[in-house]
Parts: sequence; C-alpha cells; structure tokens
Amino acid sequence: MASNRTIGFLGLGVMGAPMARNLLAAGHEVVAWNRSPEPLAELVASGGRPADGPAAVARAADVVISIVSDDAALREVLGGPDGAIAAARPGALIVDMSTVSPALARELAAEAGARGVGFLDAPVSGGDVGAREGTLSIMVGGSAADVERAGPVFEVLGSRVTHVGAAGAGQVAKACNQVLVAVIFGGLAEALVLGSKLGADPARILDAVGGGMAANRIMEVRRDNFLEHDFTPGFKVDLHHKDLEIALGAGGEVDAPLPLTAEVQQMFRQLRAAGHGREDDSALLRVAEQRAAHRLGD
Repeated sequence: MASNRTIGFLGLGVMGAPMARNLLAAGHEVVAWNRSPEPLAELVASGGRPADGPAAVARAADVVISIVSDDAALREVLGGPDGAIAAARPGALIVDMSTVSPALARELAAEAGARGVGFLDAPVSGGDVGAREGTLSIMVGGSAADVERAGPVFEVLGSRVTHVGAAGAGQVAKACNQVLVAVIFGGLAEALVLGSKLGADPARILDAVGGGMAANRIMEVRRDNFLEHDFTPGFKVDLHHKDLEIALGAGGEVDAPLPLTAEVQQMFRQLRAAGHGREDDSALLRVAEQRAAHRLGD
C-alpha cells in the first residue's frame, strides 16, 4: 500500500483519536467519521477530513480502520446495506481494530470477502499510552497478503505486529490478552492492599517486586494510578467488563474453565454497580480496599 493512499477511520474514542492523529502525522490522508461530533471536529482541526457516515468513509478510502466499543457498534458501522463493507471499493481493505467476538470477526470477514474486499481483525493492546505513542501490540487475523498490505498502517500505529492466523484469530489472541491483563490488575490491587495493611509502603513494594518475576508492564504504566488513587481512564472498567464477557462466552463454547477470569469479572461488576464503570481498570483497588477495610497507604 503506497503511503499516499487515503485511510478511512471509524471511531475516535480514547484509542481511536490518537491513532488517527498518528496517521496524519505520518503523512497519510485520513477521512473519518465518529458518532459524537466533538472528536471528529478535533481531528479535522489537525488536518483530517470529515465524512457523514461509515459508507461515505469507505467510498473515499483505500483502507478503512474501525475501532469501536463492542459487537453491536461494529456490526452497525461495518455490516448491512449502509455499512462500510457494502460501500467499500472492490480491492479495498478493512482493518477492524476493535475488541469484539471472534465469531463476529469471522462473519464480517466472510461478508467482505464475498464483495471482493479484504478484511483483517486486528485488535490492539497497550492502552491509551500505546495509542498516543504508536507502540501498540497488534494481533492480526486474516490472510498473509492482507497483513502485508496493511503493513505501512501498522508501522505507524504499533511496535509489534503478530499475524496469529486466519480470520478471527486476532480476536482470540485479544481475548487471551484481556484475561491476563484483568487478572494482573486484580492481583496487583490485592497485593498492594495486603502489603499496606501489613505496614509496608506500597511504593516500596512496587520497587521491590518490580525487579523480580512479578515485574509487568501494568505495574509500570499504572503505578501512579494505584498509589495516588487516580482512576482517570486509560482503559475503562466498562470496556474490560465487555471484553471478559467475550472471553467467558468463548470459554463456555469450548468448555474451557476460566475461574480467575470469572472472579475478576465479579470485581468489575461490583465497580459498575457502584457507578465506577467509566473509571480505569486500576479502580479494582477500590474493591480490594473495601474487602480488606483498608485504604492503601493508611
């Protein structure tokens, strides 16, 4: 794919907006649509072009990227007679970077293929930081030829691209990723509350365990969130709850027990019930603190 081709972008949320800006900064022309107008206006101010809907984006673009919240939202923007797939030019490429069910990814890939349009499911990991810095990990399902075509786009958005397998395989990898991330967030919250309640400084605990086998990226990126009780969202509880529903549902389809995942999902549900669904994953600390009747650092 030549660098001067037009890239369509559907979804300018916490992840999508900085990704689209990075594509503009790399010299790509970006035509975009978003359900709410404010993020679209901000992208236009940065040099993007607006479109009045998903179909208009697809008609204007050689490559269309989508990153929306869930299965229903993705089906709305890509599928059906008014979606991007139906409007895309033959030979165009659609790259969905949302986190949705593997079954929907395979369904949309088949719909695109029937129209002569390439399709990749390419969910990402790395959160808002990775989106801003262009260092996302991209997990891809689809044909090797389409992965190669998407290469110049992936180079801008991520630092690691893994072709996992055929259509839907990227979403399978993302479900596994979200299981691991959720369990690490939950374990980190419990460990810090344990150490604090036993009288140790939580910051020193992180310093100590960060040099051993327990070291992880979450501990580095969300350190201050935990220590300062700052739950400004990088990735929202509501979205991770949705992702674990995907993982738990897929596990049920193949009889793969996921007891740790199910427990963290209950913690997320507790946060949502208390009105904290729009906070960052690090808000799992609230649950651990409530269970222990102890506030970190007290």
